[in-house]
Amino acid sequence: MKKFLGIISLCLLTFSCSKKEQPLDNSLLWEISGNGLEEPSYLFGTIHAICDASLDDKVIKALDKTSVVILELDIDDLEPSDDMRNQVKMKNGTTIQDLTTDKEYKALETFVKNELTLPIEEMNTIKPYFIIVLTYTKLFDCPIVSLESELIKLAYEQNEEVLGLETLEEQFKIFDDIPYEAQVTDLLNSVSDTLKRDKKMFNEMLDLYNNENISELHDLLKDYPSEVSDKYLHILVDDRNKKWIPKIKNYAMEQPSFFGVGAGHLPGKNGVINLLRKEGYTVKAVK
Repeated sequence: MKKFLGIISLCLLTFSCSKKEQPLDNSLLWEISGNGLEEPSYLFGTIHAICDASLDDKVIKALDKTSVVILELDIDDLEPSDDMRNQVKMKNGTTIQDLTTDKEYKALETFVKNELTLPIEEMNTIKPYFIIVLTYTKLFDCPIVSLESELIKLAYEQNEEVLGLETLEEQFKIFDDIPYEAQVTDLLNSVSDTLKRDKKMFNEMLDLYNNENISELHDLLKDYPSEVSDKYLHILVDDRNKKWIPKIKNYAMEQPSFFGVGAGHLPGKNGVINLLRKEGYTVKAVK
């Protein structure tokens, strides 16, 4: 369970996407200015699992110009704890076995044992999404690192505070609001071909991310079959983006801030870039 919680802390939320919009410039880093801001803040699209977490010079320069780092989560919330252990479990005693046929459960049991080297009994009460998160360790041919960890490291070196846009409780609640049945469907689809389809998609995604092409990344993820993304995108992405905007505005007004959120939250009609522009801010790509 300790290993499981550690991986969850690293990879809590994946990319998501919405309907096609006007393509944005190829950039992961965006400057936020205007609308009463005395100094610009910066918005950076992260990826929660990658082989190389080295930061581009322009990102380091943006960090130098800002005085606080704000990620999706306050890092103090990411320490494995009894509270986290309870929140990864499904409500009302629901189990994976309740949500699957005998044949599906047996296939999942075999996968969890062979690929994740974990007993199915340990996974049976876990929200299906977080078992999907565990499979990320099998999609890479390298040790997984996160850009958030590198941002945190640099922030601490500069004696800057690291804050969050939402709480751990808010993030875990998302996967109580999204039906467990939908999550289990995605899990079974991934397990059905031993992650071959997922690995192909992740390689394509990483190529687009490394080229900073967030518009095509957005479209790739939109077209990827997913029960959760197809039906519950508003919970997974849109609603969260809208809740973040007042917080981003307040932080940016108080001091020049560096915001690091999953790159899938940047583009789209309800993406953070467009929502900030609607609020009157100038949001432009940093080349």
